[in-house]
Amino acid sequence: MTGSLDRLVKNRNALFWALQISGWLGYAITQYLGTLLYENKYEQMKGYTAVIVVAAVSGFLLSLELRYIFRRLWTLTPRAMIFGALLSCYLFALVWRVIINSAYLQFTSDSMEWVMKSPLEFFSNAMASTYLLLCWTALYFGFKYYDSLQTQREATLRAAALAQEAQLKMLRYQLNPHFLFNTLNAISTLILDSENRTANQAVMRLSEFLRYTLDQDPMKKVTLRQEIEAMNLYLTTEKLRFGQRLKLEFAIEERALDALVPSLLLQPLIENAVKFAVSASERGGPIRVEGRVRGAMLELAVADDGPGINTGAASGAGRGVGLRNTRERLAVLYGDNHRFASLDNKPGLRIELGLPLEMSAL
Repeated sequence: MTGSLDRLVKNRNALFWALQISGWLGYAITQYLGTLLYENKYEQMKGYTAVIVVAAVSGFLLSLELRYIFRRLWTLTPRAMIFGALLSCYLFALVWRVIINSAYLQFTSDSMEWVMKSPLEFFSNAMASTYLLLCWTALYFGFKYYDSLQTQREATLRAAALAQEAQLKMLRYQLNPHFLFNTLNAISTLILDSENRTANQAVMRLSEFLRYTLDQDPMKKVTLRQEIEAMNLYLTTEKLRFGQRLKLEFAIEERALDALVPSLLLQPLIENAVKFAVSASERGGPIRVEGRVRGAMLELAVADDGPGINTGAASGAGRGVGLRNTRERLAVLYGDNHRFASLDNKPGLRIELGLPLEMSAL
């Protein structure tokens, strides 16, 4: 029932017809019930039911004509719209009264008691009909104004969503060439060192990871488990470059694995640690990835034992484009409802993220 009502509200044309039919049907019923209060007179007016039907049908049809006029008035200035609506209601009320009074003379048994002294009497009670049409007009423009506000609100929300999506895609696509440049540079080094087999394996792993990134929508969220699997595709490529110099540690709670995160959230953070902590050191170093659930938040961390934050730089600013883009991406997705912190690990850098907890439905 609720679903049918929602569909009716969204279908503006169907909503108008439902209100139009029910409104004039209600008018006919109230007019009929009103005659029951005057039983003696009603007995003398056996044809008054026909008058009510004529009044309701003619009012229904005339208000449809008003609808088309009001559509044109809607595009005018407020003053012109109000003046045009008042004038239209009065003129249509005059026409309506002629129809009703003619039906009264035609169908009612006491019509002989009404002797018209002038044709102008066909317009009698025009003010009452004008008032009724004004009520119809107020409801029409009220719904019209509300619908206009809703349409503007929906357009604003769609524009904001499109802008958000465009910004996220820009941030993601800015990272992809950055990562690709680093990886191709590493493969080039392997070829120059005559490590062709290793270079070939690196190309294969790179193609698998790029296929995954191209299949992922920047707006889509995946489970942390899927994110770790994607990171393994990337880290397999890096392990071919660094061998035993790259040491990975994962400390992730079982419950956190089913939490949702933006796709490829960890890749720029891990790449950043590889570049500044592992690649810059002859002995390499460990990269630790942590994940846990704390209350209504999912807490993630990526830590290394590299040089840490550059002296005099903003938090993490010396660590490249990856941290900056990750911070901006989270700001677009979550607004103020997240946490991003770059901490000097002494030695190394620790990036901590706090995201609203969203669990996978699967």
